[in-house]
Order: sequence, then structure tokens, then C-alpha cells
Amino acid sequence: MALPPDPPPESFVASRESIDDILTPTVERSLVPVPSEPEPEPGPLDDPRRSDVDEWGRSEHMRELARRIYEPLYSKWFRAEWEGLENIPTEGGALLVANHAAALPSDAPVIMHGIETELHRPVYGLADQLFRTVPVVNVFWSRLGGVVGHPDNAYRLLREQDQLVLVFPEGSKGPGKTVNQRYQLRRFGRGGFVEIAMRAGVPIVPIAVVGAEESMPILWKSNTIAKALGMPYFPVTANHVVFGPLLGNIAYLPAKFKLKVLDPVYFDVPADQDRYSRSRVMDESESIRTRIQDALYDMVRERRSVWFG
Repeated sequence: MALPPDPPPESFVASRESIDDILTPTVERSLVPVPSEPEPEPGPLDDPRRSDVDEWGRSEHMRELARRIYEPLYSKWFRAEWEGLENIPTEGGALLVANHAAALPSDAPVIMHGIETELHRPVYGLADQLFRTVPVVNVFWSRLGGVVGHPDNAYRLLREQDQLVLVFPEGSKGPGKTVNQRYQLRRFGRGGFVEIAMRAGVPIVPIAVVGAEESMPILWKSNTIAKALGMPYFPVTANHVVFGPLLGNIAYLPAKFKLKVLDPVYFDVPADQDRYSRSRVMDESESIRTRIQDALYDMVRERRSVWFG
């Protein structure tokens, strides 16, 4: 005959009853929602940077120092004069497009300095990757607002950050012109700058610059030496004759600068499209080039002197 099972221990019974009470609440043991304190909004993260250098490497402190140092050269040596500065937007992104000249280009610092002092807006200058490969120069170039000329960089600056961006569509072909080719614009590449402006949804502001060609004109250049040194061109300039072989590499002649800002060009196309009409891009590029070229011819024809304007 089988023996009856032993009764469960009292602790087990108590435990089971407690569980049953929890799983089957009575009126006296109803669950009451307890209001909880809302979680605080997360605050802004601390900026880990110890200086004013932004994500592009630009430092406003360095730009301010550069403006102070450059001001005598800008106002006393080049005596820069502007026309049409009101055509540059005071807010929002815009792509500034200008002609390019001088063996050591003098137009970029003049344009950036003039806009920053007159309109109090920073200007980022797109330039060739070559500047990133030169020690020391690459750091100062970035601190002063230089950015590698890549479409993605231009797009972010224009579309996402509403900045002014300066580009020279002639590339190295502009500064590489000899003295007998002054103010004859080279081809504006494949019109990539137009497509960037369309994709970013910003206007293009053309700028015609007179004076840079005579600030450091090329008398002769050697493609053989340039190729051996990995340079786009190897020039012998009038500055080498006047200032000597060393100082002539950095000292400019006191040519009078005149800059004319033309009417902005707006594109009636949606931003952020995957593709844009290649023929439309090329037509707009050539139209902008023609406008700058015509303005240059008028400005050169009207000036009385290379040195006095």
C-alpha cells in the first residue's frame, strides 16, 4: 500500500500563497499607477576643442590676425576698389566665381579680405589638393579658410552651413597664363561649379578682377622643370627681374586692383537632385564665363593705368 505524499514544507506553502496573491490581486490589493518624474532633457555636449578652429580647420583668430597684417597690402599697395558689393548676399549660401591670375595668385586673398572686412562674413576658398601637400603651408592655408576643392566639401558649406564659398573655375590654367595672355579667360572646366550650386540650391555670384594679372606676370615658363618638380607650371616672372630670384617669389608689383561683382545667377531647378542636365550645366558655365570675360574687357578698356587705375 502506497504511503500518502509528505505535506509540503510551510515555507513552500507560504511562498506559493504569496505568489498567488500577487498574480490574483483583490480589490484591497489593486495596482495603482505611481506618477514618475519626467527624465530631464539631455544637455549639450561639451565642445572638446580647445581653440576656435572649426571642422574645416579655419580659425577666426588667425583670420583676424591675417586681416590686420594684410590690410596695408590691400589698401596701400593694391589699393583695392570694389563695385557691386551689394550683389553678395548678406546671409545664406552663395558660390563666388572669379577669374584667376598671377604666378602666385594674388586675387584670392584680396577677395576674401575685402568681403570679410566690408560684409563681415567669412569666406571659404576652394583650392587644389597641392596646398595640402606642402608642410607648414597646409596648416596656415587651412587656418585662413582654405578648403580642398571637392564637390562634397562645397556642398556641405553651401547647403548645410549657408557659407560663402570662393572658387576659380580656370584652376591652375589661370595663374599659368603668360603676360601676352592677360585677361583671356581659360575654359571653365566641365561646369562642375554650376552643378554644385544647383545641387546646393544657391546662387552663383560672378566677380571680375583686374590687377592680379599685373601683380606677378609670367614672362616665361618651363613645362619640363614643372613636370620634374611636380608643379602645374614653373614660371619666371617680372617680379624676379625687379626683386631678384628669392624675393621675386613672394613680392608683388603694386598693380591697382579693381573688382566688380556682377548680378547673381539663380537656377530655377530643385536642389538635391541625383542628376542635372549636362547641356544645361555646360550652357550656364559658358554663360557665366562670357559675362566675366566681357566685364574684364570693359574694365581693362576703361582703366587709365595699370598702376593708378
